[in-house]
Amino acid sequence: MSETASFEMGSVDRPNRFQVNPVNHQKNNNDNDNNRKSHAPSVDPESDGPHEVYRRLTNIEGDLLEDDTFDATQLQLLNKQQPRQHRPSIKSSFRDKDKPSRFKDMQTTTRFQVEPQNEESDSNDSQEDRELIDNEYDTKYAKSFRHFTREALPRLDNYRNMMSIQAAYRPTLDELHNATLTGKRSHSLQRNPDLESGNMNGVLKFGWIKGVLIRCLLNIWGVMLFLRLSWVVGQAGIIEGFVLILTTTAVTTITALSMSAISTNGVIKGGGTYYMISRSLGPEFGGSIGLIFSLANVVACAMYVVGFCESMQAMMTSMDWKIVDGDITDVRIVGSVTILLLLIIVVVGMEWEAKAQIGLLVILLIAIADFLIGSFIGPKSDLEKAKGFLGYNATLLQTNLFADYRKENHVQHDFFSVFAIFFPAATGILAGANISGDLKDPQKSIPKGTILAIVITTGTYLLMVVVCGSTVARDATGNLTDMVNGSYEFLNCSMGGCDFGLQNSFQVIELVSGFGPLIYAGCFAATLSSALASLVSAPKVFQALCKDELYPKIVWFAKGYGKNNEPVRGYVLTFIIASAFILIGKLNLIAPLISNFFLAAYMLINFSTFHASLAKPVGWRPTFKYYNMWLSLLGSVLCVAVMFLISWATALITFCVVLALYLIVAYRKPDVNWGSTTQAQTYKNALMSVQQLNNVEDHVKNYRPQILVLSGLPNARPVLVDFAYMLTKNLSLLVCGHVLKGSGSQKYRNYLKDRAFNWFRKHHVKGFYALVDGEDFEAGTRALMQATGIGKLKPNIILMGYKTDWQTCERKELVQYFNVMHKALDMYLSVAILRVPQGLDCSQLLGSPESVWSTANCNLDVPRTLQPNESSGDLQATEQSARNVLSGSVDSLSRNVSQASSTSDLSFIANNQTKDVSGVPDPLDVKAAIEQPNIIRKSKQKHDDPVSLYRGPGGVELPKDVLADLTQFTRKRSHAVIDVWWLYDDGGLTLLLPYIISTRHTWQSCKLRVYALANKQAELEFEQRSMASLLSKFRIDYSDLTLIPDITKKPQETSTQFFHELIKDFMVAEKENGSKATLIEDEALISDDDLLAVVDKTNRYLRIREYLHEQSTKSDLVVMTLPMPRKNIVSAPLYMAWLESLSRNMPPFLFVRGNQTSVLTFYS
Repeated sequence: MSETASFEMGSVDRPNRFQVNPVNHQKNNNDNDNNRKSHAPSVDPESDGPHEVYRRLTNIEGDLLEDDTFDATQLQLLNKQQPRQHRPSIKSSFRDKDKPSRFKDMQTTTRFQVEPQNEESDSNDSQEDRELIDNEYDTKYAKSFRHFTREALPRLDNYRNMMSIQAAYRPTLDELHNATLTGKRSHSLQRNPDLESGNMNGVLKFGWIKGVLIRCLLNIWGVMLFLRLSWVVGQAGIIEGFVLILTTTAVTTITALSMSAISTNGVIKGGGTYYMISRSLGPEFGGSIGLIFSLANVVACAMYVVGFCESMQAMMTSMDWKIVDGDITDVRIVGSVTILLLLIIVVVGMEWEAKAQIGLLVILLIAIADFLIGSFIGPKSDLEKAKGFLGYNATLLQTNLFADYRKENHVQHDFFSVFAIFFPAATGILAGANISGDLKDPQKSIPKGTILAIVITTGTYLLMVVVCGSTVARDATGNLTDMVNGSYEFLNCSMGGCDFGLQNSFQVIELVSGFGPLIYAGCFAATLSSALASLVSAPKVFQALCKDELYPKIVWFAKGYGKNNEPVRGYVLTFIIASAFILIGKLNLIAPLISNFFLAAYMLINFSTFHASLAKPVGWRPTFKYYNMWLSLLGSVLCVAVMFLISWATALITFCVVLALYLIVAYRKPDVNWGSTTQAQTYKNALMSVQQLNNVEDHVKNYRPQILVLSGLPNARPVLVDFAYMLTKNLSLLVCGHVLKGSGSQKYRNYLKDRAFNWFRKHHVKGFYALVDGEDFEAGTRALMQATGIGKLKPNIILMGYKTDWQTCERKELVQYFNVMHKALDMYLSVAILRVPQGLDCSQLLGSPESVWSTANCNLDVPRTLQPNESSGDLQATEQSARNVLSGSVDSLSRNVSQASSTSDLSFIANNQTKDVSGVPDPLDVKAAIEQPNIIRKSKQKHDDPVSLYRGPGGVELPKDVLADLTQFTRKRSHAVIDVWWLYDDGGLTLLLPYIISTRHTWQSCKLRVYALANKQAELEFEQRSMASLLSKFRIDYSDLTLIPDITKKPQETSTQFFHELIKDFMVAEKENGSKATLIEDEALISDDDLLAVVDKTNRYLRIREYLHEQSTKSDLVVMTLPMPRKNIVSAPLYMAWLESLSRNMPPFLFVRGNQTSVLTFYS
């Protein structure tokens, strides 16, 4: 045997497979020699040169494949890790020796020669050879590992926004599990760039310093730092000033911790505070607080501009300058010009705005340093001393330690009024979060930058409080004559008003500073930077709110411009609103207006974290661990308390506005699903309630009719579902059961579920939809009865439609329908059967979903829906199209949306535009087959108008008489009559169900007429009084009570003939005993013995039929005790003949049979 073993990698038929064929060197030695001559020379395994692995780096067209580039460093590591004697040598040769191997075309087979370690260790060699071959891909087809498997590797793209096409790189379960679905794409999908990911070319993204820290510092060091902090010290003193600042810091720190937890629990996109609250608590809270927060930022922008104007006016006054009156008019003029200039800056672009912020921060830091240096220098002139600046003074410090609240502008200030004015200084903590869409990594930037900014600014505020309280007096006259002979008379204001000092002048910071103009510059920088940040924040938040379309008529503002998607329209709107507030012109009047709005936002941020920690959804995994759910709850309580302490009237107005906006969103029910914690809490509450319900013992007084209605798809039998919902509305459980013959694809099952849920939502029916596969109707219904429900929330009544085609259908179907009743009674379920004159199946009238799918996909199979009153012709007509829907072209439409959602994957592929189809899609519209009405559009007609609820195929309007039949149990009736034929005591269910119907608002004016069977003619009057007494004790109001005395009397001849006409096709002289098939056939036949065994019952029901036609033909509804189908006594056709005799040519008819357990009681 040769020293080397050669492996040949041949091309294969399928692109995702490869094979390795060993080549015998002894047999093909000459061929190998010829090949070596024609191929490019390969590396000699005995030489000292490096061992190279040639990989195919180009596609068929010769283009270089960037994603499959071989890393040379990896090969060097491989060579270093494996000694030469233990490392096989791979030699690759190509037929064209004129070109380098890596750019060779792929017309021939690549041959790899593997030099084994030795000839004895065959098993080890084969294992190493196999590993090496596994590491080398088929050079003709394979470009990367993903071409060798259907599986997807864990990648970020598969976990992006679940409604994005980028989640399409993971195959569906059907493609992996079902061997008949290849699902392999011949081309790779183009990856859509994520607009929020920050990787797009030209989009400006900020880091944590420039994006969060600087913005928060500038916003917190705002107008209050230079214009109001000294006034706060004068009013509250140093001690209460500390308390005030630390209280503010406590609220903001807790809020920042909560915000950090939320922001690190997933990718944060544009919208900042609104995005975090809406994705945590849902669109209702998020929408309301988003709108309020946007308005608060607009007003804050106005406040900062007015602060700038005040400092500008003070500077102008010191220079004896004025524009008009040197007062409020000047403030309005300067403010309007300033806000216009700021608007121009932000419209030009975020880059200019960011550069302006850095410059303003530098000026601000210089101004703060100037203030601190000036405090150590002390008063530079007697005039400064006369104005109250004494330098550091222990007596002054002791005097200013305590509060001295005074009346100002007809307002008696106290701690909370001062707090209300100062609190907006803390609102800057959200400046970075508000532009979350412009941050490179919001998850890291927001917590780090915000918390650090709070620490720095709090320290600065506390330091400046001490400096102001230690160096400046509360009151000073500013009169140099009061300083004669070292007198401190200038601090005495008892003789007249003082215009200087902490209480009277807002320019104290400038007075203390070493160089006064720097303070003006710092004040300008602080106010303008805060105004700039608010001017950017408000439109950004508002734009995110508009994109989600939670409120009507605002989507116009969602449009963005430029590479950064700038909300230019929002900027203009902010400019207009802020200008209106600037015209107020008074800083102290504007500040309290926004305090409550910001506190409401902080409250919901804290509550979001608390609620997420309480609900504990699996998706709550914040990487920021320094938060506590109870601390967040305390933060929420603090925010609410501070809101009411500041101004209870403003707090009430804020809560009313939030509630109103909440109700608007709740009423509109936007079609969004953000996985909010309210959804998690709903599940948790439901689970706990069901578990608690298991511990509750059953009692007759708490009986509730929990109904499993065999409706199929609800829109196929709307009358049956409406009737069932009339019994369960706001009372109990309703489940619509649907049986599919065979097994359908999961996409088709999801399609049916989505149609059912859309129908429920559109018709305001609170129910559930249960879909099962079954070999036939009986097997599927058995599964439904046994598996539907959980704990005590299980159906106790099965409601079926009457099988009108029982005489013409296949005998097997008839037996199955009959056996369902037996199984229900075996399971102690009550049985109800509804018959209406026009029939229950409206699928042909409204359009059939199965026909739609088969129309759209003529080469596909559609699972057939089995229902109790279908004919054999209907079954046979569609049995051929009953297997695997979406297994062909529709499935290949794409695996792309396997991650979209279980209910939207079909519509997402076909068209992003959805249309509302009543009942089922139009069979003539192929697109409608794969579209799903995820969004029920608003109609100009009344929402519950039958014309808008029910449409025929193609969307045509239905005749009025048809609509009347479809809505017979939902439209309001006047003077309706319900006849209750309580033949046998089944526990009282026959009487309870019509009573429940009589309590519904559509049947409230109806009359109950009760009919019962008398035992003896002689005791008729006594029995009637007894029955009346029983009904009275049951507290059931009835209009008439009738007892039938002669029920055992022989029926009329016409009734007997009618009955025999019904069963003539099922009559046989004698049944045969034989195989199982024969037994099933026998169950659908009636022998003379069968008829003779129940002749008395037959006569009794025929006699009742005669009474029915006398008494109840004009009634609106007839409810009767269902005859008991005795096992092995009554056959299926005989039993159906009884029901047919009783219900033919009658108004809507309900047969009811309780499970012989009391559902009524007269005990309290």
